[in-house]
Amino acid sequence: MNATIDSGASARAPSYYTATLNDAHDYPRLQGRVDVDVAIIGGGFTGVATAVELAERGLKVALVETHRIGWGASGRNGGQVTGSLSGDEAMRRQMRARLGADVDDFIWHLRWRGHQIIEQRVARYGIQCDLKRGHLHAAMKPSHLEELRAFEAEAQRRGMGDQVQLLDRHGVEAHLQSPLYLGALKNTRNLHLHPLNLCLGEARAAHGLGALIYEHSEVLDIVHGARPAVVTAQGQIEAQQVLLAGDVYHKLEPRQLKGKIFPAMGGIVTTAPLGELAERINPQDLAVYDCRFVLDYYRLTADKRLLFGGGANYSGRDSRDIAAELRPCIERTFPALKGVPIEFQWSCAMGIVVNRIPQLGKLSDNVWYCQGYSGHGIATSHIMGEILAEALTGTLEQFDTFAQCQHIKVPLGDLLGNPLLSIGMWYYQMLEKLR
Repeated sequence: MNATIDSGASARAPSYYTATLNDAHDYPRLQGRVDVDVAIIGGGFTGVATAVELAERGLKVALVETHRIGWGASGRNGGQVTGSLSGDEAMRRQMRARLGADVDDFIWHLRWRGHQIIEQRVARYGIQCDLKRGHLHAAMKPSHLEELRAFEAEAQRRGMGDQVQLLDRHGVEAHLQSPLYLGALKNTRNLHLHPLNLCLGEARAAHGLGALIYEHSEVLDIVHGARPAVVTAQGQIEAQQVLLAGDVYHKLEPRQLKGKIFPAMGGIVTTAPLGELAERINPQDLAVYDCRFVLDYYRLTADKRLLFGGGANYSGRDSRDIAAELRPCIERTFPALKGVPIEFQWSCAMGIVVNRIPQLGKLSDNVWYCQGYSGHGIATSHIMGEILAEALTGTLEQFDTFAQCQHIKVPLGDLLGNPLLSIGMWYYQMLEKLR
């Protein structure tokens, strides 16, 4: 099979993840009127994680999704859960006025909080998602090694010395059968997993706690007021509060949200099963990504395929042939895989924010939104789910820390935003050659 995603269909993408999902449960379409405490729009990680948090707190929740649970980026990504917070430097600059000397500790805690939430939730609800520890952040030039060395020093200073190890070229060769890397930071706190099975497992957990979940139910409008409502073609959810968690996949509330987030398309492929060759090229079963601005990332699946992604496209348009684009990258990384069959290819739309800080805010007194993880969504979405649940139940401290951040709003939305992102990425690629 050499399957390619149809991004306009409501069926799941024909990806490796879809072919190996554990839970094929089909939730009903919203019909009629429903009354709840909180209505959530969006069945990806942000919406589902927040639903779990709120249901655990005893609130009545209804979640509505246009397609299927995990249909978007949450069920199509590279499956790596790392402490590489997108926009950390921008956060530090903007949050310092509010947090003062505590800003560095706040950001360091954020790096790892998502890992804790995911591991605890997987254990609590028995979610089968191929969860494993172990990751390499790989250096391709000396300047990359200096950055990794600085991060290792910070990790050691903060008590993570037993979980990080800086490897030289020979050290990397013991972990990867690849000629590309000068060194790498090995991190045993970072995770990798099957993201679609995680998202579906969390949805099942939320449903078991009493949350109402509706699929194939596109939201047409949000009615603001003392008791806001979410309107679909065949039904309506009235709630005390509404959370819009659709990331880059919706066009709701354009007056306030248009021009704040933009799609970038990432391509991913999965090879045929590699058998014993998998243990030769990656004997410790580690997830990997490199230090470049536009990076490659990869890991082995549970059935010993290589899942490989890279080459983000900031035009917002899908690639015509993802496999053809990524095969040279695979063979350059692992010469032993020259000519390996590629059985799945698909794309993943990531929500990109200009300053890379996740966007949290309110559209009215009781309508909230959260979006924009810029390629670091698995861990960050779970952190935001916790922050949103706290805010929706009255604890606003962390929400306000993010909500006060200033974001660039680009005129004309995607029409101007995606060309500007493309120019910006070209600029960073030029910087890459100089650093």
